Amino acid sequence: MRPNLSRRGGGGSETPRIIIFSAPRPFSGSVGARQSLALRSWLALCAEITVVLFSNDPSVTSFAETFGSRVVVDPNIDFTFLGTPFFHSMMARTWSFSPDISVLVDPETIVLPDFISTLKYAYKLDHDWLLVASSRNVSYFPFYLDEDGKHWRKEDGKLMKTHEEIIGQNWQRTPCEQKLLMAWNSGDLPLYSGVLPPFLYGRGVHNSWVVNQALSSELRFVFDASWTISSLYVIDQEHLTNWSTDGASNSSNFKRRSWEYAGNSHVGALYGSLSHRETDYSSLVKLLKCNRLYIFVNTTENICPSTYRRAGLGSWWKKETLAWVEGVKSQGELLDCSPMVPKNRLKPSDYPFSLETLLPLIADSNKTIVLAAAGFSYKDMLMSWVCRMRHLQITNFIICALDKEIYEFSVLLGLPVFSDPVAPSEISFNDCHFGTKCFQKVTKVKSRMVLKILELGYSVLLSDVDVYWFGNPLPLLCSYGPAVLAAQSDEFKNIVPINLPRRLNSGFYFARSDRSTIAAMKKVVAHAATSGKSEQPSFYDTLCGEGGSNRVGDDRCLEPETNLTVYFLNRDLFPNGAYLGLWQQQNVRAACVKQGCLVLHNNWISGRLKKLERQVLSGLWDYDTSTRMCQGQA
Repeated sequence: MRPNLSRRGGGGSETPRIIIFSAPRPFSGSVGARQSLALRSWLALCAEITVVLFSNDPSVTSFAETFGSRVVVDPNIDFTFLGTPFFHSMMARTWSFSPDISVLVDPETIVLPDFISTLKYAYKLDHDWLLVASSRNVSYFPFYLDEDGKHWRKEDGKLMKTHEEIIGQNWQRTPCEQKLLMAWNSGDLPLYSGVLPPFLYGRGVHNSWVVNQALSSELRFVFDASWTISSLYVIDQEHLTNWSTDGASNSSNFKRRSWEYAGNSHVGALYGSLSHRETDYSSLVKLLKCNRLYIFVNTTENICPSTYRRAGLGSWWKKETLAWVEGVKSQGELLDCSPMVPKNRLKPSDYPFSLETLLPLIADSNKTIVLAAAGFSYKDMLMSWVCRMRHLQITNFIICALDKEIYEFSVLLGLPVFSDPVAPSEISFNDCHFGTKCFQKVTKVKSRMVLKILELGYSVLLSDVDVYWFGNPLPLLCSYGPAVLAAQSDEFKNIVPINLPRRLNSGFYFARSDRSTIAAMKKVVAHAATSGKSEQPSFYDTLCGEGGSNRVGDDRCLEPETNLTVYFLNRDLFPNGAYLGLWQQQNVRAACVKQGCLVLHNNWISGRLKKLERQVLSGLWDYDTSTRMCQGQA
């Protein structure tokens, strides 16, 4: 696609509304200093520029507050459990701000003033566009912005008259992937056809994927503005990698986070045109500026002939421009990204976390975790549950993968997941609901995992993924004290005790890591191992006695050997799927909120598809399966 040099909006010099988007790491140490300089350089470009920082880190919020309304922190994107932002979620979020021009830039990239004039020129093009620009890298940067953030100064404090003194240094241009700047007008056309996969930001491949997909889709004019936008970043030993959990980066951390890069490579090889057609980036149309005039150049054809005809330029100017084009060629191929797309498939061994290593990372200050277990057939329900946890700002959850497929799925979607080495094989996709042989096998995994976690010193709230959370029940559950197991009741009749035989629901219960609870759970697991039924009858028969012989009142049991009290939770707060007909209400959410529900179990229904349909149609669903992103929350 060649650019049409006719313009929209006339020849005015007004500045379009520009928002610069980025996803910084915590503002601490040398990383924070580099990010601070970069962000101040963006604000110095133009008084009308706004910056949006995607982050949920308190240090980013504190830093942004010093700049008033010009810098906004937006936490409303998806992150992995380690805090890495999801690139597809970032890109989707940029469209909700509706500026004239959106810019996505690495948080440590310094941008200089020619950026504004380039965007003004591009904004007047009569076709929707996407521009990219690579950055120069420097090991030493002897310049700084003065206190008012408007002027660059040298190390000796002298004011710099032009930014050419900065870009005039002999600095190397970086490859495309790591520090690529991208900008696009709002326009009517999408950037590309298809759906952006769930890439992790800053872990490679995603920039290449966007550019490649945009070129293949041929919806927008895609061009390289590296020679009209001056940008650079400072490198040192800490740049061996990008994201880390503590803000520090080093080679050992790179190895520990290499699974994130492998995951991006895996996703990039599965989806989109990058998997089968890598664009020749050297042929990308380039925007140059010569004698104050912008021209589009295709280096494979030397120059767009229409440029001379439209501008009425003479042979001398043409000769000078062609010499400039040859100079561009001599700098090598821009955006040669093929080395950034390894063909190796993500392997489970690439993921460095086990149950034992995840627990100290995930648990809250009380050493409590929320445990869910799922197989691949329940992947969408798992993700809706995860999205609900994120909305409630509950971060101490962990996933037990019941099969290889859900394990790999969870790794790619940034979940804290571990696999059970002795989980049952051949888990049915559609026939693993209550009452089936598959269900009986799967439920026994849960009690075994709970016992293991208790023995490691962590308290557990076990929640099936079909339990919808309206609020955080942990403060209430933790208030019951030691030697108490608090469980949901499966009783649906209003006028009978809630602790009748076989009415303990093992899909939602809280167990403390104490001597009585561990001893009782050992008895439950041993009973279930020799039972031909699911674990649920084993819970009741072991703790409450066969026929309810250990019942105390209408809502408790006391296991005599371990002295563990089983407390059946108030059904108004913790209703099961048959209580009061809540799932049959016209507005399930409103009915539950009015009643004061903390959770609502989507049980007492047979079959995975019926369960899924009921939850989606009720509106108690928080995951978009088409984009693999959490939906806007109610």
